[in-house]
Amino acid sequence: MHHLTLNEIHAKAKQIKLLLLDVDGVLTDGKLYFSSEGYEMKAFHTLDGQGLKQLMRSGVNVGIITGRKSELVAKRAQDLGITRVIQGREDKFIAMQELLANHPCELSEIAFMGDDYPDLTVMTRVGLALTVQNAHPAVIELSHWQSSRMGGEGAVREACDLIMTAQGSYQQALEKYTR
Repeated sequence: MHHLTLNEIHAKAKQIKLLLLDVDGVLTDGKLYFSSEGYEMKAFHTLDGQGLKQLMRSGVNVGIITGRKSELVAKRAQDLGITRVIQGREDKFIAMQELLANHPCELSEIAFMGDDYPDLTVMTRVGLALTVQNAHPAVIELSHWQSSRMGGEGAVREACDLIMTAQGSYQQALEKYTR
C-alpha cells in the first residue's frame, strides 16, 4: 500500500469529482454464480447502493468500468441512477478515456476502486486508488486506501463515506435521516 497518512488520503479524496468502480470483487463478492440453465446471478449489497446514492447526491459522479458483460450490471446501475457504464472491456484505461471524452475530468479528480490486475491500468494513473479487503496483494500494494470490508459486503460504502467525509458532505447526508 502506498503508505499515506489519513490526512494525505483525505487531501486526495477532497479533490474527487468522479468515482469509478469495477464490479466483480468490488460491488460483488467476486464469485460468479451460474444456474444449471446458464443464467448468471450476482449479489449486490444495499449498503453500497445507499452510499452511492448519497455520494451522487453530494455532487460526486459515479461510473462503472467492468471487464465482463452482464445485464444484471446494467440493471443495477440503472436502479442506482448510474449512467456512466462501460462493460466487457479488458483495457480499462482506454474505456475510462472514452468515458471522459463525454464527461471531461482531470485524472487527479478521479477515484477508482478495483481488486485485480486489470484495474491497475486505471488505479495507477488516477488521483485516488481504492481497494477492498480481499483484493489481490499486488493491488493492495499499489492502492492508496483499503476498505476494512470485503468486496460485495459494503466496501464501496466505506469508500463513499471516506470521500464524503473528506469533502464535508457526510454529516449533512446523515442529518437528513437523524432529525
